[in-house]
Amino acid sequence: MTKTGEKVELALQRATIEGQSVSEPQVETERRPEDESPEEVKTEARESTFATSLQRFRHDDSNGTSSSGQLPVTPTSRSTRKRKLEPTGLDVKPAVLPSPAKKRRTPSKYTGPEAFEHLSPLTDTLAPNLICIFVGTNPGIRTAEAGHAYAHPSNMFWKLLHSSGCTPVRLKPEQDVDLSRLYSMGNTNIVSRPSKDAAQLSKAEMSAGTPILEEKIRKYRPEAVCIVGKGIWEAIWRWRYKRELKKGEFEYGWQAQRERMGVCEGWEGARVFVSSSTSGLSASTKPVEKVAIWKPFGEWVQQRRRERSQATPVPG
Repeated sequence: MTKTGEKVELALQRATIEGQSVSEPQVETERRPEDESPEEVKTEARESTFATSLQRFRHDDSNGTSSSGQLPVTPTSRSTRKRKLEPTGLDVKPAVLPSPAKKRRTPSKYTGPEAFEHLSPLTDTLAPNLICIFVGTNPGIRTAEAGHAYAHPSNMFWKLLHSSGCTPVRLKPEQDVDLSRLYSMGNTNIVSRPSKDAAQLSKAEMSAGTPILEEKIRKYRPEAVCIVGKGIWEAIWRWRYKRELKKGEFEYGWQAQRERMGVCEGWEGARVFVSSSTSGLSASTKPVEKVAIWKPFGEWVQQRRRERSQATPVPG
């Protein structure tokens, strides 16, 4: 008989002698550690831990039983793992579309006078003995329709006239008729017929306007002529020297004394200043560069206007 069996037998005999009825106690059979498998050990450990956890939530009443008669169910703990969120429509970034390519402007080509013969030529605003006369290329469509010089909104003429100091205020195109009376300045063009832009004029046509321009200058005799754009000066140069203007032969600003215009017997002619073009289509010079080119001419005009006002005798 095993030791466990002997213990049970002794317990029964003792209970019989004492006259008590004792139920057979449940005694766990001793197991040797070497007889237990690893899975069984882990299972028993989990069951023991689980039972201990349940015992914490047990509530005994006065009779020693739970208030519900059953052990409360342990609430299931929430997992701390973060669930991967599925992308929603709000999370998706909009696709970046490439910006539309700028529509390239189709270059103009020569167009005959008949294309714009319905438009009237622009009237010159000239008077004798002006401080200066501005010479443009020819009237654009917008200018011809308006009947006033440099009328297109993109043209910088009136803006540069003011920023350079030629006028104390910025004038509007319709005030071109007041230039000679108020500021002793005038306007004309080397070609009289209108066109969309200068590219619709031929080189020969522009050069042929030179003698007409020279005659106007001889008639009105201004102190100076401001050529508004390198292309106009190139046309004058072709007429005078029968060749193209070389790169090293040109500079913006005051030209040499030999380049005076309108020279005739008894008059030395008008000095020549070449400024940048004011057209909105001209991209060869930046706005800040145009301002710098125009500034010396504006300062000279201001000086001559002061000198003229001081030399004018006061009546009475």
